[in-house]
Amino acid sequence: MKVVYVSTIEFGGPLTHLKQLVPCVGERGVDVRVLCASEDVAVSFRRLGVEAETVPVANKLHLAGGAALSRRLADADLVHTHDRRAGLYGRLGGRLHGARVVHTLHGMPEEIAVRIGRDDAPVPPGVSRARVLWLLHGYLPIEASLTRLGHVVAPSQAMASFMLAHRFPRSRLHVIPHGIEAGAESSRPPDGAALVAGVAANLEHWKGIDVLIEAAALARAPWRLEIYGAGSLRDELESLARARGVDARFHGFVPNLREEFAQLDLLVQPSRADTFGLAALEAMAVGLPVVGARVGGIPELVVDGETGLLVEPEDPQALAAALDSLAAEPERRRELGRRGRERVVEHFSVDAMVRRTIELYEELCGSST
Repeated sequence: MKVVYVSTIEFGGPLTHLKQLVPCVGERGVDVRVLCASEDVAVSFRRLGVEAETVPVANKLHLAGGAALSRRLADADLVHTHDRRAGLYGRLGGRLHGARVVHTLHGMPEEIAVRIGRDDAPVPPGVSRARVLWLLHGYLPIEASLTRLGHVVAPSQAMASFMLAHRFPRSRLHVIPHGIEAGAESSRPPDGAALVAGVAANLEHWKGIDVLIEAAALARAPWRLEIYGAGSLRDELESLARARGVDARFHGFVPNLREEFAQLDLLVQPSRADTFGLAALEAMAVGLPVVGARVGGIPELVVDGETGLLVEPEDPQALAAALDSLAAEPERRRELGRRGRERVVEHFSVDAMVRRTIELYEELCGSST
Protein backbone atom coordinates (compact mmCIF):
# COMPACT_ATOMS: atom_id res chain seq x y z
CA MET A 1 0.00 0.00 0.00
CA LYS A 2 1.42 3.38 -1.06
CA VAL A 3 0.29 6.32 1.05
CA VAL A 4 1.14 9.89 0.07
CA TYR A 5 0.75 12.56 2.75
CA VAL A 6 0.19 16.17 1.69
CA SER A 7 0.89 19.29 3.75
CA THR A 8 1.19 22.84 2.39
CA ILE A 9 2.14 24.60 5.64
CA GLU A 10 5.55 25.51 7.09
CA PHE A 11 4.86 24.98 10.80
CA GLY A 12 2.09 24.29 13.29
CA GLY A 13 0.24 21.48 15.00
CA PRO A 14 -0.73 19.54 11.84
CA LEU A 15 2.94 19.38 10.79
CA THR A 16 4.02 18.27 14.27
CA HIS A 17 1.37 15.56 14.11
CA LEU A 18 2.60 14.38 10.70
CA LYS A 19 6.16 14.05 11.95
CA GLN A 20 4.90 11.73 14.68
CA LEU A 21 2.56 9.75 12.44
CA VAL A 22 4.39 9.18 9.15
CA PRO A 23 7.62 7.52 10.36
CA CYS A 24 5.64 5.12 12.55
CA VAL A 25 3.29 4.19 9.70
CA GLY A 26 6.36 3.54 7.55
CA GLU A 27 7.91 1.33 10.22
CA ARG A 28 4.83 -0.89 10.05
CA GLY A 29 5.45 -1.79 6.41
CA VAL A 30 3.45 0.91 4.62
CA ASP A 31 5.16 2.67 1.69
CA VAL A 32 4.99 6.35 2.73
CA ARG A 33 5.94 9.62 1.05
CA VAL A 34 5.31 13.26 1.98
CA LEU A 35 4.60 16.19 -0.34
CA CYS A 36 5.35 19.37 1.55
CA ALA A 37 5.60 23.14 1.32
CA SER A 38 9.34 23.82 1.28
CA GLU A 39 12.74 22.22 1.10
CA ASP A 40 13.32 22.97 4.79
CA VAL A 41 10.21 20.99 5.71
CA ALA A 42 11.20 18.20 3.31
CA VAL A 43 14.64 17.96 4.95
CA SER A 44 13.02 17.66 8.38
CA PHE A 45 11.09 14.59 7.16
CA ARG A 46 14.15 13.06 5.47
CA ARG A 47 15.96 13.28 8.79
CA LEU A 48 13.21 11.04 10.15
CA GLY A 49 13.84 8.51 7.38
CA VAL A 50 10.81 9.53 5.32
CA GLU A 51 10.89 10.21 1.58
CA ALA A 52 9.76 13.81 1.01
CA GLU A 53 9.33 16.13 -1.97
CA THR A 54 8.65 19.85 -2.22
CA VAL A 55 5.48 20.96 -4.04
CA PRO A 56 4.63 24.54 -2.99
CA VAL A 57 0.99 25.61 -3.16
CA ALA A 58 0.90 29.29 -2.21
CA ASN A 59 -2.85 29.62 -1.72
CA LYS A 60 -6.17 28.09 -2.73
CA LEU A 61 -6.08 29.95 -6.07
CA HIS A 62 -2.59 28.69 -6.97
CA LEU A 63 -3.76 26.47 -9.81
CA ALA A 64 -0.26 25.73 -11.13
CA GLY A 65 0.84 24.51 -7.71
CA GLY A 66 -2.31 22.45 -7.35
CA ALA A 67 -1.77 20.86 -10.78
CA ALA A 68 1.87 20.04 -9.92
CA LEU A 69 0.73 18.48 -6.66
CA SER A 70 -1.88 16.40 -8.47
CA ARG A 71 0.72 14.98 -10.88
CA ARG A 72 2.77 13.69 -7.93
CA LEU A 73 -0.16 11.56 -6.76
CA ALA A 74 -0.35 9.29 -9.78
CA ASP A 75 1.12 6.22 -8.03
CA ALA A 76 -0.71 6.58 -4.69
CA ASP A 77 -3.11 3.99 -3.37
CA LEU A 78 -4.26 6.44 -0.71
CA VAL A 79 -3.75 10.19 -0.26
CA HIS A 80 -3.91 11.65 3.25
CA THR A 81 -4.13 15.46 3.44
CA HIS A 82 -3.57 17.67 6.50
CA ASP A 83 -4.52 21.30 5.87
CA ARG A 84 -7.09 23.26 3.87
CA ARG A 85 -5.06 23.78 0.69
CA ALA A 86 -3.84 20.20 0.79
CA GLY A 87 -7.40 19.06 1.41
CA LEU A 88 -8.62 20.87 -1.69
CA TYR A 89 -5.96 19.94 -4.24
CA GLY A 90 -4.87 16.66 -2.66
CA ARG A 91 -8.32 15.16 -2.49
CA LEU A 92 -9.24 16.26 -6.00
CA GLY A 93 -5.91 15.05 -7.39
CA GLY A 94 -6.08 11.78 -5.51
CA ARG A 95 -9.54 10.96 -6.81
CA LEU A 96 -8.51 11.99 -10.32
CA HIS A 97 -5.83 9.28 -10.19
CA GLY A 98 -8.13 6.68 -8.65
CA ALA A 99 -6.70 6.76 -5.13
CA ARG A 100 -8.65 6.60 -1.88
CA VAL A 101 -8.49 9.92 -0.02
CA VAL A 102 -8.50 10.82 3.68
CA HIS A 103 -8.40 14.32 5.10
CA THR A 104 -7.62 15.13 8.73
CA LEU A 105 -9.52 18.26 9.70
CA HIS A 106 -7.28 19.49 12.51
CA GLY A 107 -9.40 22.51 13.28
CA MET A 108 -11.89 25.07 12.10
CA PRO A 109 -11.30 28.69 11.10
CA GLU A 110 -10.75 30.66 14.28
CA GLU A 111 -13.89 32.75 13.81
CA ILE A 112 -16.13 29.69 14.22
CA ALA A 113 -13.81 27.42 16.22
CA VAL A 114 -15.18 29.07 19.37
CA ARG A 115 -18.50 27.32 18.62
CA ILE A 116 -17.08 23.81 18.98
CA GLY A 117 -18.86 22.63 22.10
CA ARG A 118 -20.09 26.22 22.74
CA ASP A 119 -23.14 27.03 20.63
CA ASP A 120 -23.64 30.27 22.55
CA ALA A 121 -20.06 31.55 22.07
CA PRO A 122 -19.92 35.26 21.18
CA VAL A 123 -18.54 36.43 17.87
CA PRO A 124 -14.81 37.20 18.38
CA PRO A 125 -13.88 40.90 18.42
CA GLY A 126 -13.12 42.40 15.05
CA VAL A 127 -14.99 39.66 13.16
CA SER A 128 -17.95 40.74 11.06
CA ARG A 129 -21.26 38.92 11.15
CA ALA A 130 -20.96 38.52 7.37
CA ARG A 131 -17.69 36.61 7.83
CA VAL A 132 -19.28 34.26 10.37
CA LEU A 133 -22.30 33.68 8.09
CA TRP A 134 -19.99 32.85 5.16
CA LEU A 135 -18.06 30.35 7.24
CA LEU A 136 -21.20 28.68 8.59
CA HIS A 137 -23.18 28.64 5.35
CA GLY A 138 -20.44 28.69 2.72
CA TYR A 139 -17.18 27.21 3.99
CA LEU A 140 -18.70 24.39 6.08
CA PRO A 141 -21.01 23.11 3.31
CA ILE A 142 -18.02 23.13 0.91
CA GLU A 143 -15.95 21.11 3.40
CA ALA A 144 -18.85 18.70 3.92
CA SER A 145 -19.11 18.25 0.14
CA LEU A 146 -15.35 17.62 -0.20
CA THR A 147 -15.70 14.91 2.45
CA ARG A 148 -17.79 12.93 -0.03
CA LEU A 149 -14.65 12.49 -2.15
CA GLY A 150 -13.34 10.16 0.53
CA HIS A 151 -13.26 10.16 4.33
CA VAL A 152 -12.38 12.66 7.04
CA VAL A 153 -10.65 12.25 10.41
CA ALA A 154 -11.42 14.45 13.43
CA PRO A 155 -8.99 14.50 16.38
CA SER A 156 -11.71 14.82 19.03
CA GLN A 157 -15.32 13.87 19.60
CA ALA A 158 -16.13 17.55 20.16
CA MET A 159 -14.88 18.34 16.67
CA ALA A 160 -16.78 15.39 15.20
CA SER A 161 -20.02 16.46 16.89
CA PHE A 162 -19.63 19.97 15.48
CA MET A 163 -19.09 18.53 12.00
CA LEU A 164 -22.12 16.25 12.25
CA ALA A 165 -24.24 19.22 13.35
CA HIS A 166 -23.18 20.90 10.11
CA ARG A 167 -24.14 18.00 7.86
CA PHE A 168 -20.87 16.21 7.34
CA PRO A 169 -21.73 12.64 6.31
CA ARG A 170 -21.62 10.40 9.38
CA SER A 171 -20.53 7.32 7.42
CA ARG A 172 -17.37 9.10 6.26
CA LEU A 173 -16.33 10.60 9.59
CA HIS A 174 -13.79 8.95 11.92
CA VAL A 175 -12.41 10.09 15.30
CA ILE A 176 -8.72 9.33 15.82
CA PRO A 177 -7.15 11.32 18.67
CA HIS A 178 -3.57 12.47 18.34
CA GLY A 179 -1.00 10.37 20.16
CA ILE A 180 2.24 11.15 21.94
CA GLU A 181 5.07 9.26 23.61
CA ALA A 182 5.16 9.59 27.37
CA GLY A 183 8.44 10.95 28.69
CA ALA A 184 10.22 11.07 32.01
CA GLU A 185 8.17 12.84 34.64
CA SER A 186 8.97 16.52 34.92
CA SER A 187 9.22 17.77 38.50
CA ARG A 188 10.68 21.23 39.11
CA PRO A 189 12.13 21.41 42.61
CA PRO A 190 10.69 24.21 44.73
CA ASP A 191 13.06 27.18 44.89
CA GLY A 192 11.10 29.52 47.15
CA ALA A 193 10.33 31.89 44.29
CA ALA A 194 7.11 32.37 42.36
CA LEU A 195 5.43 29.31 40.93
CA VAL A 196 5.72 28.97 37.18
CA ALA A 197 2.78 28.40 34.83
CA GLY A 198 3.34 27.85 31.14
CA VAL A 199 1.11 28.24 28.11
CA ALA A 200 1.96 27.12 24.58
CA ALA A 201 -0.36 28.57 21.95
CA ASN A 202 -0.73 30.92 19.03
CA LEU A 203 -0.99 34.45 20.41
CA GLU A 204 -4.48 35.01 19.04
CA HIS A 205 -7.82 35.89 20.62
CA TRP A 206 -9.24 32.36 20.60
CA LYS A 207 -6.35 31.00 22.71
CA GLY A 208 -7.30 33.18 25.70
CA ILE A 209 -3.82 34.30 26.81
CA ASP A 210 -5.36 37.56 28.01
CA VAL A 211 -7.61 35.54 30.34
CA LEU A 212 -4.52 33.88 31.87
CA ILE A 213 -2.77 37.22 32.37
CA GLU A 214 -5.84 38.61 34.14
CA ALA A 215 -6.03 35.46 36.27
CA ALA A 216 -2.37 35.76 37.28
CA ALA A 217 -3.06 39.37 38.32
CA LEU A 218 -6.03 38.25 40.45
CA ALA A 219 -4.31 35.23 42.04
CA ARG A 220 -3.20 35.49 45.66
CA ALA A 221 -0.13 33.34 45.08
CA PRO A 222 2.74 34.83 43.05
CA TRP A 223 2.88 33.27 39.57
CA ARG A 224 5.36 33.75 36.76
CA LEU A 225 4.06 33.06 33.25
CA GLU A 226 6.20 31.46 30.54
CA ILE A 227 4.43 32.04 27.23
CA TYR A 228 5.49 30.01 24.18
CA GLY A 229 4.11 30.90 20.78
CA ALA A 230 3.86 33.60 18.14
CA GLY A 231 0.93 35.59 16.85
CA SER A 232 -0.59 38.93 16.02
CA LEU A 233 -1.46 39.80 19.64
CA ARG A 234 2.04 39.59 21.13
CA ASP A 235 2.55 43.35 21.57
CA GLU A 236 -0.96 43.75 22.99
CA LEU A 237 -0.47 40.88 25.45
CA GLU A 238 2.93 42.15 26.56
CA SER A 239 1.36 45.54 27.25
CA LEU A 240 -1.49 43.93 29.19
CA ALA A 241 0.97 41.98 31.35
CA ARG A 242 2.92 45.14 32.16
CA ALA A 243 -0.25 47.06 32.95
CA ARG A 244 -1.51 44.31 35.28
CA GLY A 245 1.87 43.85 36.99
CA VAL A 246 2.24 40.24 35.87
CA ASP A 247 5.69 38.67 35.43
CA ALA A 248 5.20 37.20 31.94
CA ARG A 249 8.01 36.11 29.65
CA PHE A 250 7.28 35.78 25.94
CA HIS A 251 9.52 33.30 24.11
CA GLY A 252 8.00 33.19 20.62
CA PHE A 253 7.78 29.90 18.75
CA VAL A 254 9.75 27.14 20.51
CA PRO A 255 10.33 23.87 18.59
CA ASN A 256 11.00 21.58 21.56
CA LEU A 257 8.47 22.20 24.30
CA ARG A 258 9.49 19.26 26.45
CA GLU A 259 12.75 20.96 27.35
CA GLU A 260 10.79 24.05 28.39
CA PHE A 261 8.26 22.04 30.39
CA ALA A 262 11.02 21.01 32.80
CA GLN A 263 10.97 24.61 34.08
CA LEU A 264 7.22 24.64 34.83
CA ASP A 265 5.01 23.76 37.78
CA LEU A 266 1.95 23.36 35.56
CA LEU A 267 0.56 24.11 32.11
CA VAL A 268 -2.49 26.28 31.50
CA GLN A 269 -4.76 25.93 28.46
CA PRO A 270 -7.03 29.00 28.83
CA SER A 271 -8.55 28.70 25.35
CA ARG A 272 -11.80 30.17 24.16
CA ALA A 273 -11.73 27.34 21.58
CA ASP A 274 -9.54 24.26 21.16
CA THR A 275 -10.24 21.38 18.83
CA PHE A 276 -7.98 18.97 20.70
CA GLY A 277 -5.42 20.59 23.00
CA LEU A 278 -2.09 19.21 21.80
CA ALA A 279 -0.04 21.31 24.24
CA ALA A 280 -2.06 19.90 27.13
CA LEU A 281 -1.35 16.38 25.88
CA GLU A 282 2.38 17.14 25.64
CA ALA A 283 2.36 18.44 29.21
CA MET A 284 0.46 15.42 30.51
CA ALA A 285 2.98 13.14 28.76
CA VAL A 286 5.73 14.38 31.08
CA GLY A 287 3.62 14.47 34.22
CA LEU A 288 2.73 18.16 34.35
CA PRO A 289 -0.68 18.99 35.79
CA VAL A 290 -2.94 20.94 33.41
CA VAL A 291 -5.47 23.64 34.15
CA GLY A 292 -7.70 23.97 31.10
CA ALA A 293 -10.82 25.72 29.91
CA ARG A 294 -13.88 23.53 29.50
CA VAL A 295 -14.07 23.95 25.73
CA GLY A 296 -13.75 21.79 22.62
CA GLY A 297 -11.63 18.70 23.04
CA ILE A 298 -9.84 19.73 26.25
CA PRO A 299 -12.29 17.85 28.56
CA GLU A 300 -11.57 14.70 26.53
CA LEU A 301 -7.94 14.98 27.70
CA VAL A 302 -8.16 16.53 31.15
CA VAL A 303 -10.37 14.72 33.65
CA ASP A 304 -11.40 17.41 36.14
CA GLY A 305 -10.02 16.69 39.59
CA GLU A 306 -8.18 13.56 38.47
CA THR A 307 -5.59 14.57 35.87
CA GLY A 308 -5.96 18.35 36.12
CA LEU A 309 -8.54 21.06 36.67
CA LEU A 310 -11.16 22.48 34.32
CA VAL A 311 -12.68 25.96 34.52
CA GLU A 312 -15.23 27.79 32.44
CA PRO A 313 -13.78 29.74 29.50
CA GLU A 314 -13.32 33.50 29.71
CA ASP A 315 -13.50 33.45 33.52
CA PRO A 316 -10.24 34.84 34.97
CA GLN A 317 -11.64 34.71 38.53
CA ALA A 318 -12.25 30.95 38.27
CA LEU A 319 -8.86 30.42 36.66
CA ALA A 320 -7.15 32.42 39.43
CA ALA A 321 -8.91 30.27 42.04
CA ALA A 322 -7.72 27.09 40.31
CA LEU A 323 -4.14 28.38 40.20
CA ASP A 324 -4.26 29.34 43.87
CA SER A 325 -5.66 25.96 44.88
CA LEU A 326 -2.74 24.17 43.21
CA ALA A 327 -0.18 26.67 44.48
CA ALA A 328 -1.15 25.69 48.01
CA GLU A 329 -0.93 21.94 47.39
CA PRO A 330 2.35 20.78 45.77
CA GLU A 331 1.57 17.14 46.52
CA ARG A 332 -1.74 17.46 44.71
CA ARG A 333 0.05 18.97 41.70
CA ARG A 334 2.35 15.96 41.58
CA GLU A 335 -0.57 13.52 41.88
CA LEU A 336 -2.55 15.21 39.09
CA GLY A 337 0.53 15.14 36.90
CA ARG A 338 1.18 11.47 37.62
CA ARG A 339 -2.39 10.51 36.74
CA GLY A 340 -2.26 12.66 33.62
CA ARG A 341 0.81 10.79 32.40
CA GLU A 342 -0.94 7.48 33.08
CA ARG A 343 -3.91 8.68 31.02
CA VAL A 344 -1.63 9.46 28.08
CA VAL A 345 -0.12 5.98 28.22
CA GLU A 346 -3.53 4.30 28.43
CA HIS A 347 -5.54 6.38 25.95
CA PHE A 348 -3.33 8.66 23.82
CA SER A 349 -0.27 6.66 22.84
CA VAL A 350 1.40 6.99 19.45
CA ASP A 351 0.95 3.25 18.98
CA ALA A 352 -2.83 3.51 19.35
CA MET A 353 -2.99 6.46 16.95
CA VAL A 354 -0.88 4.67 14.33
CA ARG A 355 -2.77 1.39 14.68
CA ARG A 356 -6.16 3.05 14.24
CA THR A 357 -4.89 5.06 11.27
CA ILE A 358 -3.53 2.00 9.46
CA GLU A 359 -6.75 0.11 10.17
CA LEU A 360 -8.63 2.94 8.44
CA TYR A 361 -6.26 2.82 5.44
CA GLU A 362 -6.67 -0.93 5.10
CA GLU A 363 -10.45 -0.69 5.41
CA LEU A 364 -10.64 1.98 2.69
CA CYS A 365 -8.20 0.32 0.30
CA GLY A 366 -10.10 -2.91 0.64
CA SER A 367 -13.51 -1.32 0.02
CA SER A 368 -15.30 0.25 -2.92
CA THR A 369 -16.20 3.53 -1.18
